[in-house]
Amino acid sequence: MSDSMYLKRQQKLREVLDSKGLDGMLITNLTNIRYICGFTGSAASCLVTPSGQYFITDGRYIEQSKSQVKGFERFIDMSSHFSQIKDNSLNPSGLKLAFEGDHMSYVQYKNMTEMFSNTTWENSSMILEDLAAVKDGYELDCIRVAVEVTDKVYEEILPMLSPGHTEKEVANTMVSKYREYSEGEAYSPIVATGPNGALPHAIPTDREFKNGDFVVIDAAAKYAGYHADMTRTPVVGEATSKHEEVYAIVKESQQRGCDVAKAGVPCKEVDAATRDYIKEMGYGEYYTHGTGHGLGLEIHTSPRFSPQSKQVLEKNNVMTIEPGIYLAGWGGVRIEDDVIIGDDGCEILNKTTKDMVVLN
Repeated sequence: MSDSMYLKRQQKLREVLDSKGLDGMLITNLTNIRYICGFTGSAASCLVTPSGQYFITDGRYIEQSKSQVKGFERFIDMSSHFSQIKDNSLNPSGLKLAFEGDHMSYVQYKNMTEMFSNTTWENSSMILEDLAAVKDGYELDCIRVAVEVTDKVYEEILPMLSPGHTEKEVANTMVSKYREYSEGEAYSPIVATGPNGALPHAIPTDREFKNGDFVVIDAAAKYAGYHADMTRTPVVGEATSKHEEVYAIVKESQQRGCDVAKAGVPCKEVDAATRDYIKEMGYGEYYTHGTGHGLGLEIHTSPRFSPQSKQVLEKNNVMTIEPGIYLAGWGGVRIEDDVIIGDDGCEILNKTTKDMVVLN
């Protein structure tokens, strides 16, 4: 990724801070630090003030930060991050600075406010998350690659969805393939067969696949830090009329969500497009989660599709659309795509079929 891309992000951050009457910001969330300057290590802080942009870490990251950090002056010491800021006079008295209250412990907050008592600290929420929700071209390219790998691996494991194989075996094979073809798995795969599919976030077990099972497979790749997310639900053996009924309802619900998702649409309207149809078909009580979420450097990011959401879609948000029906003791169906929000609709990235697949 080019230095200019990070500099554009940093300029946008300053514009947002200025619009809120803030002099700068202390950034402590590692995902947001990666987004704003490129650092991928496990310990860092970033401070933005009118006089400069400062990256603070410890001696483990001398070389890594030298090659990764863009647009920030580096400070590296064995002392705490707050001590480095104070000892190097990086935070002049009288500033009004945002801090990430959503990502800071009470102990950190107490130390910060005591050490910098002449700073006016304003708890911020979602400043960088909202910036990161609108993807640039580089980010879209990375997500496309992650989705391509996700599609590829799914097709390769389909022969394993048969009696004699287990949920764990399939999940472990997918992880191995993600690590071979890309950066690795975006999250721990969900492979849930038969009754286990009624658990939306089931953990793979030693249960073998059986004829008549729906298999909920929610698994995806990650590329250059960017996550894909896909769910498909094939049937092992022969499909019954109940399989066909439940699957058709979820498929139509998911398509309705895709059809209404575009820039300017409130997120709760996308959720309603999927949820209202499932309710209409008599399965509303079995749809127990939100319709989707943003994707990026984390698997769940802003914005969210839910009945309570107050957010509105913007061009180049990357979202999941993933309604489901979960019937205890029988199984579940979920269909999930990753989409790029456009002005006139959304682009569905996943190429894996959404028709019901029966594996004989």
